Amino acid sequence: MNRKKSYVIALLFCALLMGQANAQTVLPRPDPPFKGVIGNTYKESKPDKIPIIKAPDGAPNVLLILIDDCGYGQWGTFGGQVPTPNLDRLAKSGLRYTRFHTTALCSPTRAALLTGRNHHSAGTGVITELGDAYPGYSGQIPKSCAMVSEILRQNGYSTFWVGKNHNVPDWETSISGPYDRWPTLQGFDHFYGFIGGECNQWQPAVYRDNSPVEMEVPKGKESSYTLNDNLADETIKYIYQQKSVTRDRPFFMYYSPGATHAPHHVPKEWMDKYKGKFSQGWDKYREEAYQRQLKLGVIPSDTKLTSRPKEIPAWSSLSADQKKIAERLMEAFAAYTAQTDYEIGKILDALQNIGQLENTLVICEIGDNGSSMEGSLNGLFNEMLGLNGLQEDPATVLKHLDEIGGPKSYNHIPVGWAWAMNTPFQWGKQIASHLGGTRNPLVISWPGHITDVGGVRSQFHHVIDIVPTILDVAHIQQPEEVNGVKQKPIEGVSMVYTFKDAGATSPRKTQYFEMFGNRALYNDGWIATCRHGRLPWENQGSYSFDKDVWELYDLDHDFSESNNLASQNPQKLKELQDMFWVEAKKYNVLPLDDRFIERADPTLRPSLIEGVTKFTYYPGTVRVAENSSPNIKNKSHTITASLNKTGDGVIVAAGGTVAGYALYVKGGKLIYDYNYFSNTHYIVTSTQILPPGPCIVKMEFNYEGGGVGKGGTVTLYLNNKKIGQGRVDKTVFGRFSADETFDVGEDLGSPVGDYSAPFTFRGSIGKVDIDLAPANLTKADLEKIDKAKRNVAIGIE
Repeated sequence: MNRKKSYVIALLFCALLMGQANAQTVLPRPDPPFKGVIGNTYKESKPDKIPIIKAPDGAPNVLLILIDDCGYGQWGTFGGQVPTPNLDRLAKSGLRYTRFHTTALCSPTRAALLTGRNHHSAGTGVITELGDAYPGYSGQIPKSCAMVSEILRQNGYSTFWVGKNHNVPDWETSISGPYDRWPTLQGFDHFYGFIGGECNQWQPAVYRDNSPVEMEVPKGKESSYTLNDNLADETIKYIYQQKSVTRDRPFFMYYSPGATHAPHHVPKEWMDKYKGKFSQGWDKYREEAYQRQLKLGVIPSDTKLTSRPKEIPAWSSLSADQKKIAERLMEAFAAYTAQTDYEIGKILDALQNIGQLENTLVICEIGDNGSSMEGSLNGLFNEMLGLNGLQEDPATVLKHLDEIGGPKSYNHIPVGWAWAMNTPFQWGKQIASHLGGTRNPLVISWPGHITDVGGVRSQFHHVIDIVPTILDVAHIQQPEEVNGVKQKPIEGVSMVYTFKDAGATSPRKTQYFEMFGNRALYNDGWIATCRHGRLPWENQGSYSFDKDVWELYDLDHDFSESNNLASQNPQKLKELQDMFWVEAKKYNVLPLDDRFIERADPTLRPSLIEGVTKFTYYPGTVRVAENSSPNIKNKSHTITASLNKTGDGVIVAAGGTVAGYALYVKGGKLIYDYNYFSNTHYIVTSTQILPPGPCIVKMEFNYEGGGVGKGGTVTLYLNNKKIGQGRVDKTVFGRFSADETFDVGEDLGSPVGDYSAPFTFRGSIGKVDIDLAPANLTKADLEKIDKAKRNVAIGIE
């Protein structure tokens, strides 16, 4: 009998332990049982304590910083020419990691960073704009891959996301949602930033939580305050507020500014610091950066500097004007980098001022991929023109040289400078096969817990290792279930073991890489690589996988991938090639798809406006994404506004400084302004002043046809009476911008025309009707349009 009782007790004890384990691995935690006493009235009752979830003892604040589009040889801390004293500061109090890797592209790296799963496992094999219906490429992070923010939030952390969010599916970015893949439903208490791949730094389209807001510019800083400043200020504000109210609760702050992604917008005082600093050109820059890297110890002493690919021109081959343009574009990029480091310093200072820096794990990842080679061989003053597949006249760039970096520009560096930023490696962004695209600097600082301050770590690691590292230091285990959904296992490994042991062996033995058919397989110090087909500055084309040429490198003895051993060790190469297919199948990489703009089949993607030819908009309709607004391009169309009362201001506008159109009233006259890539403004003005009372105004655009991007005749009407006419010689056939929007009653973001945004309409609008005529385009025309739209999508990753 006693034996039986003991057995029962043992079973009950095991069940209790299992229940506790399950409570720890299922989020949210089950409601605890009531432990008070309930009588007929409160006098004979005893309440329980209201349960409050607290973070584990010793769990630190976490500041996760992700910088955009940076190469290994860009920041001074890792040998770049631009001094980065605040990254130096972090490195001196922590560790520099020299073999840390990303996915080679924006959205994929960010999905992997926040979930701890490989990018294909997280449904983000490419940027969200190119998502299709394959599991690894949907552009939708599955609910089985909960973000680290949700895990931390349900374990007692306050959670914030400030900056860029390029992980919302393209068709879920309108005000109609749905919002389940926006930050506030992915574990973040608050979000402030922009949605998409890039953003105008001077006049950004930003959101607070799910609501569009305008960036607040401090008085007196109108000509020097950009989004880069604003995001750091908002980060500090959140931290100060959180610590003022709940000082003992740790926070998780994900700070991901759009810097240093194009457009490279930066105030003049930063630009002036770098004038004339890059006359040596990109070939010489790489040699200088390589020597600095050797002295800093961020590359081994036997590292070889890889040679320039034949596809990239030598600096000496450029004309004097080409060099002048390239230098100025690089000066802006350098200034942008320096400003970004300064903003990081502001956040670190804020933490120190309130006594929280010592209790904060800071993880600073310099780049979601290598430096961007998407700025064309010559560089661009207006990136959108190039992304629409058009050539920019160097004479035009020279004319606007002093405007580069300012609010009238949308600039990007030449391919050669991007390649130089990736010193000492081959290639750059998009090229997942080679380290120029995937190896990024990482600095981790955790005062009191990292004793080898200023040390260097050379263990092989990947972006998916960040989440398990955070959970490790917070003493939180991965949940098996989150919000009712069984979770995929986290695929990364913790890096905490490196904090105390420089020579420890990395538990990461194998890692695949793949992007647009560029692929590689790392295993135990060896890597097999295959650069496939298209170059990063080309936006179309598919190539035979059967013609691929693989390379083999011994990374333990060849840090920069300079010595191809494929012909000397074909057996090792074959072994790694076979392993790639195993990993590819395991992590949803298949099917391989090297197509670029062609891969996103619009018939597989939801659309809010597909097939619609009549639209009605009411006052207050603003910040409608371009892909959710009427597509007036390459067709005749009319815009009719019913005005209850006239007055100066914008009736309707789409686009901004880079390109777009606006129908507005100025000086009492009706004006239509078609902005062709900021090079030419076609302006039609009414011959008479509008009456003050109710009226109907109309703009009729008669497209001349004969292909895409053609011109047409604009006619203005007042109560069906013609009051003006003019011609637009050429039009934008693809997309106006990456981030500007469609607005009724004002022009948010940067201005399309000759006025100061938002130039709010001072009268009263009843409604605005837009009617689209059939496009009458050939299959070739449609393919050209689709190419331009996809170009823009890719250019903004």
